[in-house]
Amino acid sequence: MEIIVNLDVMMAVRKVSSKELAKAIGITEANLSLLKRGKVKGVRFETLASICDYLACQPGDILEYRKAAE
Repeated sequence: MEIIVNLDVMMAVRKVSSKELAKAIGITEANLSLLKRGKVKGVRFETLASICDYLACQPGDILEYRKAAE
């Protein structure tokens, strides 16, 4: 299974920079970059909720599940 992170797409749609979002939700730009690239093992619900609140979106707009090819 694979979780695809579409945060960069949603940020582009909302015209929000990484610096702006990171400051608004209280995380570093480095950690936001790791999240955007899907290089994290997990994300706190509080962080996800803050992102969704700021970008006026739903978690499903940011995270996508794809079944692995067999």
